[in-house]
Amino acid sequence: MLPIHTVLHPTDFSDRSSNALPLACALARDYGARLVVLHVAQPTPLVYGEGFVVPDPDEVLREERDRLHNLLIPVSGIPVERRFVEGDPAARILDVAQEIRADLIVLGTHGRTGLKRLLMGSVAEQVVRKAHCPVLTVTTPFPVDAPASAALEVATA
Repeated sequence: MLPIHTVLHPTDFSDRSSNALPLACALARDYGARLVVLHVAQPTPLVYGEGFVVPDPDEVLREERDRLHNLLIPVSGIPVERRFVEGDPAARILDVAQEIRADLIVLGTHGRTGLKRLLMGSVAEQVVRKAHCPVLTVTTPFPVDAPASAALEVATA
């Protein structure tokens, strides 16, 4: 059995991140690990022009912090830490993973390929390529009640 003490779950609050959270929780539960839920806020671009309403950057950050704080953890009984940082998502995820000595990163991905991936980039791809620990990417929902080992068996098949 792999020694997993800390599971990092980066979230951008998207459906794909929501799909990965139950699996991250199940793994933390099954391994007796702590779960660190991370949100990386990207700097709000300042756009000026006629007809544009510029959002207050402090208000945007406050809303994202609140969203992280209020994020429902679907599995009870696991130690959960919430972290909020600002910057480039891939770089900051890698920084936090190193800082907390994550044994596993579980994150959602859109599963884009080809031209869409090239044009839009992929945080998940950068994390997979550069992480110091294993990375599990999730594209579809995972049932909360199933043991996490079932997902690992599926992933390795």
